[in-house]
Amino acid sequence: MQTFKVSGMTCGGCINAITRAIQAQDSQAQVQADLATQVVTLETTLSAEVAAQLIEDAGFPVVA
Repeated sequence: MQTFKVSGMTCGGCINAITRAIQAQDSQAQVQADLATQVVTLETTLSAEVAAQLIEDAGFPVVA
């Protein structure tokens, strides 16, 4: 399990964008996001570095 603190998530559309970005590279990935805490949790075979880059490429800066 990987956990990322992400800034800029404001709605379900943001979560969907992150989910699509991750699942484009790992179709079996499980993505959970909490808008209140701005935390994204992943169950994925991707490395943390790749996952963080995909989240950033989707437009959401990873802050931790």
